[in-house]
Amino acid sequence: MKEIILTHNTEETELAGKEFAKTLSRGDFVAMRGDLGVGKTAFIRGMAKHLSPKARVQSPTYQIVNEYRGTVPFYHFDMYRIDDEDSLVSTGYFDYIENGICAAEWSEKIEDFLPEVHFTVTIEKLPEDLDLRKITIERCGT
Repeated sequence: MKEIILTHNTEETELAGKEFAKTLSRGDFVAMRGDLGVGKTAFIRGMAKHLSPKARVQSPTYQIVNEYRGTVPFYHFDMYRIDDEDSLVSTGYFDYIENGICAAEWSEKIEDFLPEVHFTVTIEKLPEDLDLRKITIERCGT
């Protein structure tokens, strides 16, 4: 499965995240990829609008993980500060991924520890229009 979505602003990026979240269920993992400021948190904010409508989503840069309550727990990770397996273990990461839906920004930092089956969401700015975002959603693994 591979889906490509083009968005022109933050609201459209959030809407793309909300629509994507409707396809998820407990145990799903979303590995977010993209440069700083490209819209990863906006996409996750959209996911939360479906999964945990009352949540106030902010990047968990200093906390590493934010938990949002809904019918299924939704966990939002920022892996930017994770340097090794020990720092990943100290976040409780392996407990979280079994108990809800997870989305991890900067997932490149934990490539070796992603669940075998997961989604990868890559967001890119397009050079011909810096407001335009290309969002590629892929299901990885068997």
